[in-house]
Amino acid sequence: MSAKPGRRFDGEYRWFLFRTNPLRDKSGVTVKWYGTNTDIDDRKRAEVKLRRSEAFLAKGQRLSATGSFSWRVDTDDIVFSEELSRIFAFEPDVPVTLEQIGGRVHPEDIALLSKKIDQARAGSNDLDYEIRLRMPDDSIKYLRTVAYGNEDPSGRLEIIGATQDVTERRLSEEALGKARSELARVARVTSLGALTASIAHEINQPLAGIITNTGTCLRLLAADPPNIDDAREIARHIVRDGNRASDVIKRLRALFAKKSSTSESIDLNEAVREVITLTSSDLQANRVILRDELSTDVLNVDGDRVQLQQVVLNLLQNASDAMNGIDDRPRQIVIKTQRDEGNRVLLTVQDAGVGIAPQEADKLFEAFYTTKNGGMGIGLSVSRSIVESLRGRIWASSNEGPGATFSFSIPCTAEATAGLDTANETGHATVTNV
Repeated sequence: MSAKPGRRFDGEYRWFLFRTNPLRDKSGVTVKWYGTNTDIDDRKRAEVKLRRSEAFLAKGQRLSATGSFSWRVDTDDIVFSEELSRIFAFEPDVPVTLEQIGGRVHPEDIALLSKKIDQARAGSNDLDYEIRLRMPDDSIKYLRTVAYGNEDPSGRLEIIGATQDVTERRLSEEALGKARSELARVARVTSLGALTASIAHEINQPLAGIITNTGTCLRLLAADPPNIDDAREIARHIVRDGNRASDVIKRLRALFAKKSSTSESIDLNEAVREVITLTSSDLQANRVILRDELSTDVLNVDGDRVQLQQVVLNLLQNASDAMNGIDDRPRQIVIKTQRDEGNRVLLTVQDAGVGIAPQEADKLFEAFYTTKNGGMGIGLSVSRSIVESLRGRIWASSNEGPGATFSFSIPCTAEATAGLDTANETGHATVTNV
């Protein structure tokens, strides 16, 4: 039996499968041959096309570092593509089990993988997650998996998915984040240095004049007889220099108060959601679980949107930083909004970090006071200035368990307050504490 190309009756060359058998006499001598030839050209072309498609798929998976898999849920039969076996460093063509996969997954991500497996068994059709692998050489790989469930004609559930090795991207993002953080730190230090030099120059001149004139004034008054007229003139110079120093401080306070900021009506929940979106990747990189409990009420406040979001962003970053060394419990942040007493809005950010000492609670909002290594002590001070400019207040307290809670309360807009009062009178609104 053999397959080879041949010329068909119409002159076209096609693939044929030849089968031949000998016809022998009683003594076993071959008398003649007979056989069949079958046109297999269509099948041959399909096989070639399939092999090329498989080769393209394998090359595409290799170039994109993406492997595919199938998982028969009822039997736990798992099939990995060649590329996925390479990503996991499994032997090719060797059956894969859930135990093998779990043995490769980073211990801190086992809980997440177990949760996704349970969701898949329950028929979830929306599986999109990232986990890490700890390889035999102790290197770490970052994988993103997207999968969906599909039922075969017999009703059996099969999970089909693709897993991409995103290690290089994640390492690049981390390196970029570190570079940005370092650049921001250098910029802050440089700006502070320039600001300090400017302040020193502006204030030193009037202070030097005050000191010099005070000494001269004392000598004039100590003379016998005292030179009252000249001492009076020198005192006027002292007052002038004091006012000059005071003007420098006023200009600095006006600079940091950002008088040009615009006030508008802001949906606090919407502003918070935007900040959550902005910080989600950084929080995930720090293994922080963020849970939002935003009020179902529309919480409108008056203020500068960017400044208000700066306060929320600072509170979330501080909460994340407070849990950097925590490994014995989940790193969880809960951000909550709700109605407060007196037609006000309350926002709280609760962490599970190291907490704060009672004697530190009042100092945290002072300029240049910090409990973080390398911290500037500026963020909470600026946050307090912003909240107080909105006729609000901000404070910190220790949790009953681990961690601390930072809160601020600001007034609702006049329209929101009127709407709430009207709704309460008609019985169509309820205040929900979440």
